[in-house]
Amino acid sequence: MIRYFKGLYMSFGMFCAIPLPVNIWDDGCMNLMLPCFPLVGAIMGALWWGAGELLVFFGLHIVIAAALLALLPFFLTGFLHLDGYMDTNDAVMSRRPLEDKLHILKDPHTGAFSVIMLAVLFVLQFAAMYAALENGKYLALLAVIAVISRCCGSLSILWLKPMAQSGYANMFGQNAKISHKIFLVFIALCAAAASYVFAGIWGFAVAGAVILGYTGAMAYAYMDLKGISGDLTGYALVISELCGLFALAAIGGIN
Repeated sequence: MIRYFKGLYMSFGMFCAIPLPVNIWDDGCMNLMLPCFPLVGAIMGALWWGAGELLVFFGLHIVIAAALLALLPFFLTGFLHLDGYMDTNDAVMSRRPLEDKLHILKDPHTGAFSVIMLAVLFVLQFAAMYAALENGKYLALLAVIAVISRCCGSLSILWLKPMAQSGYANMFGQNAKISHKIFLVFIALCAAAASYVFAGIWGFAVAGAVILGYTGAMAYAYMDLKGISGDLTGYALVISELCGLFALAAIGGIN
């Protein structure tokens, strides 16, 4: 039990920007960090949902509330996944040979494509959040979006071939067990069940949009770059959550 607590604590410390009281690191628990990643998402998703309910309760202007909620998940992660989104866009949109793309992926400089796609992301994220708040329904599904996107992220790292240059994917994929994959699938199913509790059959549409968004984004980047890395995981995770937000906005408008 202590090992699992350490794994969760280490995962929270790495994938969330909220400060922790003490620093705990145990190399023997590194293989538990990915299975615990969705649990970190559950905490962050609960904060995302809670913030939305508070902003609605206090009657903050919808434009300001939508902007704050659209940006909140990026602040909670310390912009970790957003960095991967930008780097991956720079690489795949360069349309250069594979070797050049991999060099661009690791280049610390910010390219034009990453800036352009960042602007596109923020506009779409704000629009989806605005529509979701305007409908004012099913904000609890924000927590589901955060959990399922991270289930997809962990499973993709554990199942797909890592890039040779990706120490990130290789490091966390070491000593992975089939039980870890089963646990991640179980958490995803629990999150899908929660989506039904929160929104009925329409909740499945949001859960499905997250999964389809992640799968499509990862397939596109993975085939283009011939492997998975932390940057690609962040790229697909950001897109999957955007897809979930659009589904949330859509089901609120239908009901």
